[in-house]
Amino acid sequence: MHPMLTVAVRAARRAGRIINRASLDLDQLQVARKQRNDFVTEVDHASEQAIIETLLTAYPDHAILAEESGHNAGKGVAKGFHEADHLWVIDPLDGTTNFIHGFPQYAISIALMQRGVVTQAVVYDPNRDELFTASKGSGAFLNDRRIRVSKRTRLDEALVGTGFPYRQLDHIDEYLHMFKMVTERAAAVRRPGAAALDLAYVACARYDAFFEFGLAPWDVAAGSLLITEAGGLVGNFSGDSDYIFTEQVVAAAPKVFAAMLNLLNTKSAEVKAPGTASNP
Repeated sequence: MHPMLTVAVRAARRAGRIINRASLDLDQLQVARKQRNDFVTEVDHASEQAIIETLLTAYPDHAILAEESGHNAGKGVAKGFHEADHLWVIDPLDGTTNFIHGFPQYAISIALMQRGVVTQAVVYDPNRDELFTASKGSGAFLNDRRIRVSKRTRLDEALVGTGFPYRQLDHIDEYLHMFKMVTERAAAVRRPGAAALDLAYVACARYDAFFEFGLAPWDVAAGSLLITEAGGLVGNFSGDSDYIFTEQVVAAAPKVFAAMLNLLNTKSAEVKAPGTASNP
């Protein structure tokens, strides 16, 4: 395992222990509302602090982009975080609303971007103790077992994951139209509520495809590398590689990816991202 990935795994497992302990006593959880339907708990903050502390102890010069604390440049980062040689992109608890309700679908997402390219990725599900990891050029793994995307080639046989807009509902009608089209064409659609895990599920063939808009970089970065290292494709709704910071993502096995793009790019399905994520 790459040394930087080893540190990221250590950070994810440390955060997972914090989350698991808190899940045993949800009645005592302090919950704050960031905006409509967007919640944060002290567990999000404690998990993020543990991750950042672990990463910066090992690599004090690296930069941080994290959901709750925003930008945090390491000691040696003089230029902007987007240009940083090493940028850790962190979601300390993806699926906070699920966590608050005791719905066991949430995860920790940690990615390392080097000059804009994701090179290391960890998605950790502390409920199932499932650790998804990838290093660029070295494949993707689930608990040390190599994973590959689905072999399915037809959209009408595909299980597709998605996520509904929930922070701002200005584009709900456009999204529901897209959802209707995919539902009519695919075998089935699922919406569990944690995008980082959804992307990991594409990588290990539990899903054949996934699409969503309004996602932040910390939702997408780690999962995207898992998918490409597992033989899948990731892009925005036009199929371009600029998806981490543009709030649009579609991911799938190669032939299903093409079918999803054809569907999402029909004139009636055109939709602009709602601008709900943090734009660096």
